[in-house]
Amino acid sequence: MSPKNSEARFHPLSRRNFLAVSAAIPAALLAQAAAPGAFAAPAPPDDAAATAPTPKKYPIGLELYSVRNELARDLPNTLKTVAGIGYEVVEFYAPYYNWSMPHAKDVRTLMDDLGIRCYSTHNSIASFTPRDGAAKAIELNQILGARTIVLASAPNGGGGLDAWKKLCEQLTTASDQLKAHGLAAGFHNHDTEWAPLDGNLRTMDVVAANTPKEFVLQLDVGTCVKAGADPVAWINTNPGRIHSLHLKDWSPEKSYSVLFGEGACPWKEILAAAEATGGVEYYLIEQEGSRFPELETARRCLETWKTLRKTS
Repeated sequence: MSPKNSEARFHPLSRRNFLAVSAAIPAALLAQAAAPGAFAAPAPPDDAAATAPTPKKYPIGLELYSVRNELARDLPNTLKTVAGIGYEVVEFYAPYYNWSMPHAKDVRTLMDDLGIRCYSTHNSIASFTPRDGAAKAIELNQILGARTIVLASAPNGGGGLDAWKKLCEQLTTASDQLKAHGLAAGFHNHDTEWAPLDGNLRTMDVVAANTPKEFVLQLDVGTCVKAGADPVAWINTNPGRIHSLHLKDWSPEKSYSVLFGEGACPWKEILAAAEATGGVEYYLIEQEGSRFPELETARRCLETWKTLRKTS
């Protein structure tokens, strides 16, 4: 994700302006037929459905950088529209850190009214700095109901091997401190972190090896594929650490401006690995920009996601 320094404005809230989103689930119909002279199979016991395993549901969310201009213009209406489109989760990015606590509580009330959740936020290094910096991030994220405080990018580009190891020490300390508050720490990759840092050792290899197992490795798929790395192999190498993925697509011709599903990312294989090995808890559509307006882009990406899940 590119650096995000714009600040979202918040307009006065009126809870009466937001309607709860509901969906009706049609009942499934079962039919049995037997050919003349054939014996019909006995009906399963009434409790068979109750004992059958229920497939795990993975919420689909939107990294709000995807609608950054709309968010800056009108945060309440943007969240209302995102929820109305059908997203279940949102991820706030850097400007949220400048909110006051009353403002954050208003945003949480709005999300509750709309039935959407915030499971993670993107942050600068300030959120991982002891005392005041981390304390504010903790309070804001607890208000929002987040689980993970993610470092969106390394300060000053990260530097060499020693600089990355030093950053990992800071992130490990932060991870230990956040645990006491019911939160986890994480890191979000870019394409540069897949390049060799020391011999064949890539930056992401250094981050994974020098942070604890509970430290979240949030996978930005598009930047991984752009760098020529294998996202499936990365997931399988780090079982249980890929709690969320940024579903950003990429193509050699149009870079990140393609919509989800239009690029070169092998989505079915990636999702299968994330769910079988990675420990994924939710997914986040992310879009740097496209040929459509921001909210229309978000809607089209979600429709493609729904179609993909039906055929997976």
